[in-house]
Amino acid sequence: MDLVTPDLGLAIWTTIAFLILLVLLRALAWKPMLGAVQAREESINKALESAEEAKKEMAALQASNEQLLQEAREERDRMLREARDTKDQIISEAKSKAEDEANKMIASAKATIDGEKKRALAEIKTTSAELALAVAEKVLRTELSSDEKQKELANKYVEEISLN
Repeated sequence: MDLVTPDLGLAIWTTIAFLILLVLLRALAWKPMLGAVQAREESINKALESAEEAKKEMAALQASNEQLLQEAREERDRMLREARDTKDQIISEAKSKAEDEANKMIASAKATIDGEKKRALAEIKTTSAELALAVAEKVLRTELSSDEKQKELANKYVEEISLN
């Protein structure tokens, strides 16, 4: 049972070896391990900070994107309104021009019709006058073929002139 109950020399040597090991570990291993742990902690903190900044930037970008989308929608709506207004204006101008052209054509047709009507009336007057003269000539030839009828007609005209 000597192994279970340690001797005083063994305890001292064990304590000395433990202290030497502790000093060696502290000098050689703990500083680098603590430095690595601190470096890792700092890199984690930096990563968390950059993640937080990226999150803030993403929120700002998202708000900016929403604003840009809204502006693009407004611009699209404005352009569509302008296009509709332009279309309506072009249509109304085309209708106005068509009405003006139609009115000009109608006025021209009326003027042509009036001219043709006047020409036809003048032709009818000329023809009727020629016809009346031809009929009068034939009547007068038959009426004035004798001297008696010529005298009678001359007296009749003289009486009419003096009555008026």
